[in-house]
Amino acid sequence: MKDNIWTNGIWSWYHKILQDKRWVNISNIFTLLRILLSPVIVWQMYCRNWNLAFGFFVIGAITDLLDGYLARRFDTQTNLGRMLDPVADKIFLVSSFFSLSFISTPSFHVPSWFVYLLLFREFALLAGCALLFMLKKNFEVQPIMWGKLTTVFQILFIVWIFSCYFFHWIPVKTYSVILVLLAGYSIFSLLQYIRVGFNYLRK
Repeated sequence: MKDNIWTNGIWSWYHKILQDKRWVNISNIFTLLRILLSPVIVWQMYCRNWNLAFGFFVIGAITDLLDGYLARRFDTQTNLGRMLDPVADKIFLVSSFFSLSFISTPSFHVPSWFVYLLLFREFALLAGCALLFMLKKNFEVQPIMWGKLTTVFQILFIVWIFSCYFFHWIPVKTYSVILVLLAGYSIFSLLQYIRVGFNYLRK
């Protein structure tokens, strides 16, 4: 029974992608670019090329802002894009935070507990989406406002960390407060997704 549910869920997901008339469009290219930039950013951090790492990160952040807008503006939204965009965000941000935590940085060190919290949040979201795919054939990935804000706040936080390095700022108390607030908001947004998921299952 479980195997049938899983198979039906995968087939439903695959069938929706096949319904897309055109996979190659500017918004999907930007989404793929964000995924491809992630290992480049990690490598530049590892090599201590902070200027290049920041430059590539900004480019990745811009693609995150543009892909959804361009898809709506030019009516090129696809099921592949809807499913790939949140995956790209997770790879892009988690890999960046992971690098800032486990690679010696010239400014603030992101604690490992924060990275583990992000990993738990992202795995929980992916597991929830997988469950809904299996149980609901008509399920579509739809980001909510709280999730979008979490992505924006995480991007701004990394930009701020780089800015502290470039301008030689060491606001330790401010950093600690922002880190705790971001962790709390990440948990809050996860709970909102769980609430939306349960409401969707009741339909």
